[in-house]
Amino acid sequence: MSATKMTTISIARLVLAPVLALFLAVSAHAATPGITGPTFNLTAQTAFLNQPDGNAVYSWGYGCNGAPSGFAPAAIKTATCPSMQVPGPTLIVTEGQTVTVNLLNGLPAAAGNTSILFPGFVVTATGGVTGLLTQEAAPAGSVTYTFVASSPGTHAYYSGTQGDLQVEMGLYGAVVVLPATIPATCSAGLPLTNQGNNAAAQAAWGETDFRLAPAAYDSPKSCYDREYLFQWAEMDPRIHNAALAQVTALNGCVAGATGCSLSVPTEPYHPAYFIINGRSMPDLMDPNFAAEYPHQPYNGNPHMHPGEMTLIRTIGQGRWQHPFHEHANHVRILARDGNMQLAADSTNLAGLLMFNTDTTPGEAFDGIFYFTGRGLNWDPYGHHPGDTSDPNASLPCAPDANGYNTGAPTAINYFEWCQDHNKPLEVSPFGDVAAGGPATLPDPNIFTNGAWYGGTPYLGPDATTRSAGPTSNLQPSNIQANPANERGWAYMWHSHNEREITTNNVFPGGMLMMMLVDSREFVIDESN
Repeated sequence: MSATKMTTISIARLVLAPVLALFLAVSAHAATPGITGPTFNLTAQTAFLNQPDGNAVYSWGYGCNGAPSGFAPAAIKTATCPSMQVPGPTLIVTEGQTVTVNLLNGLPAAAGNTSILFPGFVVTATGGVTGLLTQEAAPAGSVTYTFVASSPGTHAYYSGTQGDLQVEMGLYGAVVVLPATIPATCSAGLPLTNQGNNAAAQAAWGETDFRLAPAAYDSPKSCYDREYLFQWAEMDPRIHNAALAQVTALNGCVAGATGCSLSVPTEPYHPAYFIINGRSMPDLMDPNFAAEYPHQPYNGNPHMHPGEMTLIRTIGQGRWQHPFHEHANHVRILARDGNMQLAADSTNLAGLLMFNTDTTPGEAFDGIFYFTGRGLNWDPYGHHPGDTSDPNASLPCAPDANGYNTGAPTAINYFEWCQDHNKPLEVSPFGDVAAGGPATLPDPNIFTNGAWYGGTPYLGPDATTRSAGPTSNLQPSNIQANPANERGWAYMWHSHNEREITTNNVFPGGMLMMMLVDSREFVIDESN
């Protein structure tokens, strides 16, 4: 990495620290929300997408034609399915089901035909008119697609008509196929040592299960505790504005008549918006189904506790490859386009452990992200065995066979890495000065996410007091932890293409979000 790039990233972290305090003022979480089938009635329509810079970009998108059969996960009670959204509704089905998608073309007559492709499935299309890649719905017309959900995992769907324009305009979405058979080890709950204790910990703190299923595939290697769906895309507003201008000029024209068609140039391509689930930073950290984004219902705000397996479902829906980087750990690739990455013995996972989860246009992958705090070299729970006034300050840490405290699922230090138990912060870490007390922050080469979400190097609302006494205040005045009982760590997840973490060339924005890691006393509620 060049010295120039190192400097840019360091400055970005310094700038981002106070800004994040504002962005995280409301702690909204994410999940994999969608609609259930196996029959889906969709429409393609127009609307405007709100952007962080105040612009509203004219777009096309799929949406629900009437009320869907149901919503998932069931724990999210505020779910809606508008008649146009970007990305389109996530279609949730079970392996082996026969899926039917009825598409109504509600786009302007000048936009012409539209359609849906379901790559990876054998599709039968009926009705409509014959197109280059599949049957298409003419303006105000409809077409029906039928296929068997033959393989579990995360899959894309998108327009098969004039893809350079229609996919750019927002006609894309995801299909999540749940496994027909859940492995017994996944049903028992993670981790794989002391089976079931993650489930016991969630129950002890009153957390709701927001997973679509306990496993992503029919394999015991695909167990997970939490899941999130991210769809990467980019938008060139010049294309969208040109489409709007031509649609407006041709308003009222008769479909198929001479001159009633768009001629929108899609090259050269200069996107100004880089989006995850239809939103850019900071909008993507607002709640799912937030009223201020009526056509962008899905957010991007992952959240977890140490020791949990987090399933990341990702699809590249745009034209460009995005080198996305998840801080705090690498991501183990579980599957690509519904194909598990298994070794020759068909039992062991052979997917790459990736520093950057590069997302190729049209490709989907499932990956496992794992974080425990192992090897930080200080006690992140702020234990202080000499403090007898607080029982949480002197909790024990009994290592299991892998060195983690998994035998106490109701304790706040469940899954603590016991080798660091009771260790104080480093006295004089690299890059700091010896006299910089009263406490010295950890080595930036170890803990490089910029300022902490809670403003301290400890997990939990009372950990700072536990570690250093009631007179200690490690929380900077420019950092506000919200809600008030949360003291977690925010790990930046972002594109490694620095332009892609801007909105219209203004930082911070674009493909940037935060993985929020909290200790067990903070209850993660994905319903808001």
